[in-house]
Amino acid sequence: YPTDTLLPGMKLGWDRTKNLTKNLTSWASLTDPSRGTRVFSIEKWTVSHGLLYDTGQVKCRTGPRYNNFVNIIETEEEISHSLNITTDVSSIWLLQMMYTGSLQLLEFIGEKRRTLFAFPIELCDFYNTCGENTYCNTSWNCVCIAGFQPGGQYAWELTKSKQRCVRQSQLSCHEKEFKKISNIKLPDTEYKILHTKIG
Repeated sequence: YPTDTLLPGMKLGWDRTKNLTKNLTSWASLTDPSRGTRVFSIEKWTVSHGLLYDTGQVKCRTGPRYNNFVNIIETEEEISHSLNITTDVSSIWLLQMMYTGSLQLLEFIGEKRRTLFAFPIELCDFYNTCGENTYCNTSWNCVCIAGFQPGGQYAWELTKSKQRCVRQSQLSCHEKEFKKISNIKLPDTEYKILHTKIG
């Protein structure tokens, strides 16, 4: 039970043999170590990834930057993430779920502390920022994917709406090509089918 901190050698995620899920849970505040409302959890979907929750609601989903420093194991027996870090005696690395809602990779060298990774740091890090058939580009704008255009109903939420992108032309079963889209997060796979063998 890692509380709010993951050290090298520890695993987050799901262990089938023990029927146990290990998450990181923040402190309630800077000075109160009781259970907080922020949780970092590894989802056991077709392609596992980390989700940040705040009071039970998904706020953010990890992407390529996070994948650079974790080992991901996806088998029938376990779905887990662990730190992919080789450290020497002079430094200590740890992944911490902060009470502020930020997931941080920290390095300690003597009395010096350095933040190597923080998540979320930009608008595009937040879960479902743009809506269906869109992606968040490097300028933090929501853009329709190729073959789609703005239109259709807007999905209203409290004080903001998300633009919906609709198909520019009818889907044709005779076309045998798929458009390759690079440098974006895959859609979450909770309710989707994903063929992981396609290169």
